[in-house]
Amino acid sequence: MNFKNKQLCRIRTVTTFVVMDKDKSTWQESIYQAAKFCSDLSQKFLLQDYEVQSIRIVTNPFGEFLNTTTIDDAKSDLETITQLLNDLDLPGLRIRFAIGEARNKHEISLLPELIKAYGDLCNACVNVGLDENSILDNELITEAAMAVKKISKITPRGEGNFNFPVNFNCDPLIPYFPASYHRREMGKCFVIGLETPDLLVQVLDDFNDSYPDGKHNNLFKGYFQVMNEALQYHVDRIKIIVDSSETEDFNFSGFDSSAAPSKDCSSMVEVYKRLGVDYFGASGTVEASSLLTKVFKSIQNVELVGFSGLMLALTEDTGLAEGTIQNEFDIRSLLTYSAVCGIGLDTVPIPGDTSIEKISALMRDTGTMAFRLNKPLTVRLFPVPGLKAGDITAFESDDLCNCAVLSVP
Repeated sequence: MNFKNKQLCRIRTVTTFVVMDKDKSTWQESIYQAAKFCSDLSQKFLLQDYEVQSIRIVTNPFGEFLNTTTIDDAKSDLETITQLLNDLDLPGLRIRFAIGEARNKHEISLLPELIKAYGDLCNACVNVGLDENSILDNELITEAAMAVKKISKITPRGEGNFNFPVNFNCDPLIPYFPASYHRREMGKCFVIGLETPDLLVQVLDDFNDSYPDGKHNNLFKGYFQVMNEALQYHVDRIKIIVDSSETEDFNFSGFDSSAAPSKDCSSMVEVYKRLGVDYFGASGTVEASSLLTKVFKSIQNVELVGFSGLMLALTEDTGLAEGTIQNEFDIRSLLTYSAVCGIGLDTVPIPGDTSIEKISALMRDTGTMAFRLNKPLTVRLFPVPGLKAGDITAFESDDLCNCAVLSVP
């Protein structure tokens, strides 16, 4: 059957989670051990015809190992880590690095300059929780919004915000950056993240070919079954490879079953169309989003971690990006769909002059939904300097699609 084609199911990332200490003499071994494990496991996947796109290393909160006394101290330590990563002599896979979470206002205030200087080797997040009265930590949200604004001003085209999200109700062990973070007490472990939009498109095409007139009494039940079967097939086979590769050094913690679209695979918009939705944002989008979320959470025989849900990363998905140009949905629609899927407002370009107050309000709305509905949601906004709502971005990052800037009501 077509869904058994391993080229349809890529391994987006092998992500290791490590514990770093203040003792810099231990950093080289920690980084090398994590990268070597990822590289060796990636080679085993490749021998079984599963493509691996990146390997990633995530640390405990950076305040536990970087000198955060001043920005210069923190930069000096990150320079050391950068050199250690550059010195790795491993087969040519892209290595990405996350320094974990910022836990307070001071640490958040360091991130704009660190991201400006070290970019993709300085992925970091902020986890915003609730107080004793179940009210969001608005002080931390405001500080994060200020960081978003500063990053937009000091990095080219504001692209540095690609490396900085605010997390709400997100547990550790997310394998995808930059929402990923780790906690010391969890020790050394690893997680597999997948990229499966091509697989979903294929199985839906095959199913729809069986019912060319669109008449099927249990259409959505059929969609669920074929997508579940295809994902389960590949997860089971990847798990066999993982089980044969476990070591005492890194414990396997599970899969993130999210589809994780990118510029290099089918758009999630193509999946929606095959589910009978005219375009993403049309009537039926909420129903289809709910179905897809159920599919991703239906995987058996493995631990599901991270988002394990529907990811709608606006500027990483060519179809979603085109949808903004065609004015097919707005920022409020994305927030509505977050009620039945699982990522929030991700990589969303907004006008460069959007106020800190409006950015904070968007974060609070997302956070309120995350905790009220018990879902992991994030906010990763791109205020684009000099652009207003409706203008088209001119991003240069290989990871980003260009799209229309969305207004913030």
